[in-house]
Amino acid sequence: MNTKRLLITALVVFVLLEVMSYLIHGVILASTYQMDEVKVAFRPEEEMMGKMWIVYVTDIIWSFFFAFFFAKGYEGKGIMEGLRFGFYIGLFWSLVSAYQSYAFIPMPYSLSFQWFIYGMIQALILGIVASLVYKPAKQLAAA
Repeated sequence: MNTKRLLITALVVFVLLEVMSYLIHGVILASTYQMDEVKVAFRPEEEMMGKMWIVYVTDIIWSFFFAFFFAKGYEGKGIMEGLRFGFYIGLFWSLVSAYQSYAFIPMPYSLSFQWFIYGMIQALILGIVASLVYKPAKQLAAA
């Protein structure tokens, strides 16, 4: 395993995850979060903003393990390997979190479904990025 490339991959995944999360939650779903039936299910915005550090810390950890698992199973099959990995992680992460949230949080099903779809898109993109950034030391030396 190429530790330097692993850490670079984790950093790139983290930055991209944050950018995509902002676009999804801060732009695309912003009006949905303002709906009365959705607002009642969440903390007030000021309170959530005070807890954002928790999101960043857990996203750093998540990004590291995303890159770590990709590196552990790395087969050198290019973008298709990244798509496959992203698909599996998307199901593991997005499907479970979106639908368990729906089961416990009083929110419209449409929001849960959007979380699932956008989460899958994120995971697929992050898988592609991991396949482009991570390379084992042998493969870098050959290039």
